[in-house]
Amino acid sequence: MILVRHGRTTANASGTLAGRLPGVKLDERGVEQASRAAERIAPVPLALAVTSPMERCQQTLSVILEGRPEQPAVVVEDGVSECDYGEWQGEKLSTLARRKLWKTVQAQPSAVTFPGGESMQAMQARGVEAVRRHDAAVTAAHGDSAVWLCVSHGDLIKAILADALGMHLDLFQRLHVDPASISVVRYGEGRPSVLATNTHAGDLSWLAPQGSSKRAPAKKGRKPSRRRNDAVVGGGSGPAEGLDKV
Repeated sequence: MILVRHGRTTANASGTLAGRLPGVKLDERGVEQASRAAERIAPVPLALAVTSPMERCQQTLSVILEGRPEQPAVVVEDGVSECDYGEWQGEKLSTLARRKLWKTVQAQPSAVTFPGGESMQAMQARGVEAVRRHDAAVTAAHGDSAVWLCVSHGDLIKAILADALGMHLDLFQRLHVDPASISVVRYGEGRPSVLATNTHAGDLSWLAPQGSSKRAPAKKGRKPSRRRNDAVVGGGSGPAEGLDKV
C-alpha cells in the first residue's frame, strides 16, 4: 500500500485547520508537490486507487493518475477521510495551540474527542479498518504482489502508520507526514511491514511486481495467500535483489 498525503493547500499555507470544510484546494505549491509524487509512482502498476472524499485528496489523486497508460479503478472511501475536528475546523492553529485540549492532543491523543467532532481513537479505527479491508480485497483479486494507492490526510496516515508499527496511538505524534509525502506499508502474513515513511524523493520502481513475483488471482473458496513477512536476519540484500521474495 502506497500512502500519499494530499499536497499543500490554501489552508495549510495560511495556518488554518481545514478539517472537513468544503472548497479547500491545493495551492500552486501543492500541485507541484503532487506532480513530483506522480513522477515517483509512475513506474508502479496500481491495482486500485483509494481516496478520501475531501476535494484536496481527489485533486491530488487526479494529478497522480493523469497520463498513466493504465488507469486503476478509483474508490472514494469515507473511512480514510479527514478527522472530524468539529468546532476546531476553520480555526487558526495559533489560536488552537492556546487551548487546554491542545496539550492533550500532543501528549495523549487517545483521550481526545474534539468538541462537536470525533475522537482520535475513532479516526484511527475507521482508517485502519478501511485500508486493511481494501488491502485484503486487492490481494484476493490481484495476488499478493499487487500494489495499490491511498490518498489521505496527515493525522489519518500517521494513525495508520502507528498501527502498522505496533505503536500506541499516544505515540503517533512522533511520526511526521508532510504534504504529498509517500509512505509504504506491506500487510504480511504475520504482521505489517513499514517499508517507508514521509519520503519526498527516490525511485519507487522497486515496488513494481517483477517476473515470477506476479501471482495469479486467488481461486474462489480459497483463503488468499499472503506474502510471508519474516524479518531477514542481518537485514537482507535490499529491494533490488529480493524484497519481493521475502
